Amino acid sequence: MKKEPLKISFSSQKGGVGKSAITVLTAAMLHYKMGYQVVIFDCDFPQLSIAKQRERELKAIMENDHFKRMAHTQFSSLNKKAYPIISCNADTALQEAKQFLDNSAIHYDFAFFDFTGTVNSTGILQTLLGMDAIFSPMTADRLVMESTLSFSQVMAQIFASKPDKKGLHLFWNMVDGREKSTLYDTYEKVINELELHKMQHYFSDSKRFRKELPEIGNGLVFRSTLFPPHNRLIKSSRLDAFINEFLHLLNQ
Repeated sequence: MKKEPLKISFSSQKGGVGKSAITVLTAAMLHYKMGYQVVIFDCDFPQLSIAKQRERELKAIMENDHFKRMAHTQFSSLNKKAYPIISCNADTALQEAKQFLDNSAIHYDFAFFDFTGTVNSTGILQTLLGMDAIFSPMTADRLVMESTLSFSQVMAQIFASKPDKKGLHLFWNMVDGREKSTLYDTYEKVINELELHKMQHYFSDSKRFRKELPEIGNGLVFRSTLFPPHNRLIKSSRLDAFINEFLHLLNQ
């Protein structure tokens, strides 16, 4: 019997905090850089932002000789295909994922589930409860934090009662190093009082998170569903440190 992949979601009760972008970056690091087998289930209907990003990237490769050469070099050396992106319904994502995985000849190590900006429907919440771990990005915005902490407290309590779960983990995203916001200190204190787990590593605010493959010209790739982030950008963004902590929390 095949071992099931770890089911992971970067989820929050608020949209616009970078869930899809970090899902893509994490999947690319694991699949293209670290030898893991990854699949993404895009449940963000009707946006389907990750699935549509893959479509734009495939189109860019067909129309751009530079990207075409990059793709040929990469997949020849990797000797494996790009990770699959499966569009599915959030309410039935677990059943659709099981059907896909049961019929796949590949053993997947990680299955990422990307949901809509708000997860307040019964169906999505039930699907989230089927995750092995949830990683929840936060930004220093009062409305974001109020909804994130409310969502996180409920989910963390449920996960804590299930020994097979690997927890809910908060982390800061879009941190502006020039900004001296008291919200960070205020909410760090609240997070501790609520006994929620916050990751040590965070992501700084950067335009590179918003640039997809078709937009970078012949520059360095960062956020892509087909290529790994460039080594120089991994180091400057501290993405490698985040991934190491991510894997440690999952006992990988």
